[in-house]
Amino acid sequence: MQIKLSSIFVEDQDKALDFYTRVLGFKPHADIPMGEYRWLTVVSPDGVDGVELVLEPMAFPPAKVYQKALFEAGIPATAFMSRDVAAEYAQLKERGVVFHGEPQNMGPVILAKFEDTCGNLIHLAQPLM
Repeated sequence: MQIKLSSIFVEDQDKALDFYTRVLGFKPHADIPMGEYRWLTVVSPDGVDGVELVLEPMAFPPAKVYQKALFEAGIPATAFMSRDVAAEYAQLKERGVVFHGEPQNMGPVILAKFEDTCGNLIHLAQPLM
């Protein structure tokens, strides 16, 4: 069994595609029209081949409530791994990414939390083990 797809809810697929590609540096992968929305995925140039992040449209009303509750509670929707959180933090801040504090050493991991402009908080994580 393998994980090939992981979804994140986004308020606006075009805005999400811009942020995840232009700001974070992910690469567009699938962009397939599906009625009012699209099957839209990105991949990490540093990631495992074949693993895609689905930029899932916020078409299901309870998803909007869930996303808002996570955000207001300060709970990230997902985490992206980094070899050097401090360097990525500085680079992303220069690109205008809004962080909720500076990177923090949490024992086995260094974490920095940022907003994706699409209603989500994301952890940037660097394992120390």
